[in-house]
Amino acid sequence: MLKWAAIFFIIAIVAAIFGFTGIAAGAASIAKILFFIFLVLFILVLILGAKIFGK
Repeated sequence: MLKWAAIFFIIAIVAAIFGFTGIAAGAASIAKILFFIFLVLFILVLILGAKIFGK
């Protein structure tokens, strides 16, 4: 998921350079959403992993 967020971020940067502001904004928002989903899942895995293996 982090890989896809990075890909959409690169697409947003390239689109912004070439002046496609609508595409850049859309790609940036998708990248932001994917990054936050990744972050939430990563924190959940850390917490659950600590509970399971912390016994």
